[in-house]
Amino acid sequence: MTSRIPIRHGMAQRAALACAVALAVAGCSIPAKLGHPAIRDDVPLAGLQTATRAGWPDAEWWRQYNDPQLDQLIAMAMKGSPDLTEAHARIDSAQQSIRVAKAQAGLSVDGSAQVARQRLSDNGLIPPKFLGFTWYNQGDIGVQAQYDFDWWGKKRNTIEAAVDQAHAAEAQHSAAALAIQSTVADTYFGWLADEARIGIAKQSVQTQEQLLRIAQLRVRQGVDRPDTVQSAQAQLAATRQLLVALESSERIRQAALASLLGVSPAQLPPMEPRALPATNSGLPDNVGVDLMARRPDIAASRWQVESALRQTDVARAEFYPDISISAMAGLSSIDLDKMFSSGSRVFALTPALHLPIFTSGLLDANYGVSRAQLDTAVAQYNSTVLSAARDVATQSLTAQQLDGRRKEQAHEISANQQLFDNAQARVKRGVSDIRETLGAKAQLLQLQDDDVNLHAQALSTDVSLIKALGGGYRASTPDQVSSTPAPTSPATLSGDATDERH
Repeated sequence: MTSRIPIRHGMAQRAALACAVALAVAGCSIPAKLGHPAIRDDVPLAGLQTATRAGWPDAEWWRQYNDPQLDQLIAMAMKGSPDLTEAHARIDSAQQSIRVAKAQAGLSVDGSAQVARQRLSDNGLIPPKFLGFTWYNQGDIGVQAQYDFDWWGKKRNTIEAAVDQAHAAEAQHSAAALAIQSTVADTYFGWLADEARIGIAKQSVQTQEQLLRIAQLRVRQGVDRPDTVQSAQAQLAATRQLLVALESSERIRQAALASLLGVSPAQLPPMEPRALPATNSGLPDNVGVDLMARRPDIAASRWQVESALRQTDVARAEFYPDISISAMAGLSSIDLDKMFSSGSRVFALTPALHLPIFTSGLLDANYGVSRAQLDTAVAQYNSTVLSAARDVATQSLTAQQLDGRRKEQAHEISANQQLFDNAQARVKRGVSDIRETLGAKAQLLQLQDDDVNLHAQALSTDVSLIKALGGGYRASTPDQVSSTPAPTSPATLSGDATDERH
């Protein structure tokens, strides 16, 4: 049970005494103010054996690949993606929550005006025959003002919790944008790889068709056994199967790109095959510490912790009494002709004290819920940090492994190129037949296909590593927000969301 007690003139001392008694009675059950929870302050990457790279990714990191087609695709995706629209809606919702919290704090002023026509009951407390009338008019015009003294910080912490949620929504928007950008780049590079491999597969089909024709001719002439034809047919079928799979993969990637851009496949801009760009593996210096502010998902989780901590302060403030003051000034009259005369003036001043006397069980439960939500936010933050460490380590080591494999692949291709050249030379001298040349060419084409596939994997890993490093995101941490401007990422907050904590 709670009570709201008007404090009339001459009762100020008794009100102060009642407040002191209430605090003394409730003091033993008011929870202590929480300090900042213990959270990780670095990403556990110490001892990771990997190469280094010069600096962090730029905000428009995809431009490092120097591909105008990719630039156009990402620009279209950033305009038409429904995921970004949803993320931006969360920012708008968070900003509106700030405005609601601010509107509920401090002074509130309301105005009212009404006119009523009313009949008195013949059997009421004062029968009409004693008043001389049965019907009467009642006109009221007034302004009411109320101010809550936020001595315990409940409303202030409510506003700050809403601001922290807005910062979290901004970071989530940046995370969504990064996810779309990286997925578009990865899908586009996969399409380029498919195009390159299709060209190689077509050459392989032609080579296997030549080998089949030679085998058929030699069998008809009785030089070779019929098994050589079946073997050549099997090789040709396998090569054609790979070509069909690559052409299907190319169409699937085009459909995926259209979906990411929010258009139909027919609305995709023209794309021409290009050489796959170079990759850049390695990690920036001091990645374990700097990654905390470079990953938008870590930033969002950190702001969730801050918001949950403020909510515990709000729940704790509920244990204390609320003191407010209300004032009213207006005009009231049952004679509408005299409504605006000086005699119709009415005034009221009502200080009030709200004492949480018999609600300790509910308050304890609410506070327990806020503590549980804080613990959950801290656990999610620490889990996000560990997940980021695993992501960075995995992508970095994978990139390093692929670099090594591609170097060895280049040596193998070089050696097979020499074998192919030697076979051609022997054919020209008439010391060997064309089957040796075609066999060497088929082997070389297989190695070239493997090389393109490895290059595509390296590019996919490079994009994933850029995403793991935050993709150029840079945000102020909760500890810096009091002295550092708000984040200037693609989803920078405006108005209340960025200024309230300064």
